Amino acid sequence: MAPFAVLGVCTEEDWLTEIDYLPLNTSLMAPSTPLAKEVCAQLQAYLSDPRYTFDLSLHISGTVHQRRVWEQIQDIPSGQTCSYADIAVKIHSAPRAVGRACGANKIPIVIPCHRIIAKNGGLGGFMNARDGEPLEIKRWLLQHESI
Repeated sequence: MAPFAVLGVCTEEDWLTEIDYLPLNTSLMAPSTPLAKEVCAQLQAYLSDPRYTFDLSLHISGTVHQRRVWEQIQDIPSGQTCSYADIAVKIHSAPRAVGRACGANKIPIVIPCHRIIAKNGGLGGFMNARDGEPLEIKRWLLQHESI
């Protein structure tokens, strides 16, 4: 459980496949596999120390473009941000396409799409939203990383 949501973890075989932000009033379930326990332990380590580096096997299913965006996002260290436009330049794309790939990210926090912001320094979107609760989660994560 995080201060902003219950984190739902999905795994398949030896891969982390998804992390969902569930409402805080969601009933907690203990992880049922060794991998799910490890994912939860690493998420708790990150929540305790924003500089924590994840070491998990990820099953990243998406288009070639999405995977290129997610690879760039994984290179952004905790405590730093990058703009949608900067990522777009690196992969020869467009900022909106980068934003759509961020919104399609099924493994947030581990693939830290919250570190992608608007070129003008604004938050931009998060989880395909431009306002409301998703941006509060993004704001919390950035503050947690002292950004």
